[in-house]
Amino acid sequence: MAGGWTEASVGGHPCDLFEPTRRDPRGMAAIYLHGVHLQRLRDHAPFTAALEKQGIPCAAPLTQRSWWTDRVCHDFDPQVSAERHLLERVLPWLEQHWNVAPPRLGLFGTSMGGQGALRFAYKYPQRFPVVAAISPAIDYQLRFNHPDGIVASMYPDPEAVRQDTALLHIHPLNWPRFQFFCCDPADATWWDSADRLRMKLWSLGVPFECDLETTGGGHSFDYYNRMAERVITFLATRLGSS
Repeated sequence: MAGGWTEASVGGHPCDLFEPTRRDPRGMAAIYLHGVHLQRLRDHAPFTAALEKQGIPCAAPLTQRSWWTDRVCHDFDPQVSAERHLLERVLPWLEQHWNVAPPRLGLFGTSMGGQGALRFAYKYPQRFPVVAAISPAIDYQLRFNHPDGIVASMYPDPEAVRQDTALLHIHPLNWPRFQFFCCDPADATWWDSADRLRMKLWSLGVPFECDLETTGGGHSFDYYNRMAERVITFLATRLGSS
């Protein structure tokens, strides 16, 4: 039987856990950051198949519509931000239970989680030297006036949100060693910000890989699933060489 998913409570919040049938002997693992629509990776076979093929265990913490920020989101937790939850609860749990810790952890995400993965890697490149983002919702100041009110509850105005986006956390001399991001050209809301990221990294001379040309599904799991094997293979290959 192929490796399977289970659920654990980490720091008082659920976390999906994938164990492959056989782990890659190099002792690596991945952390998946979910999107704003809260779809779980465990429900999407292409990612499970890719993780199984590469022998990579994966932890997928659930933090509601927190945008993976370092600001308290009451939709998630009234006291601890999603960022602190990942750094102070999830990482120690993985070290204790899986005997894996940075920099042997690859970080990846979709949509809201894609921008979160990039921002984590830009803020903490020594901890997360390998990162991949699918359809990253980088300019999430666009969600400030969204009816769910989540972003507006965490920031005073759209400019404060913009100042906290992944683009503004890139350091020209301190960046993750390996990064890959992709976005469907049919993604009318988020493709432009991914293209701006490409241009900024290029202008700074920061190495990166990206695919802003492959299309199929727009901003949806149709596209994410299309990119699943490429992303997981990227994580496995780069973690193996880091």
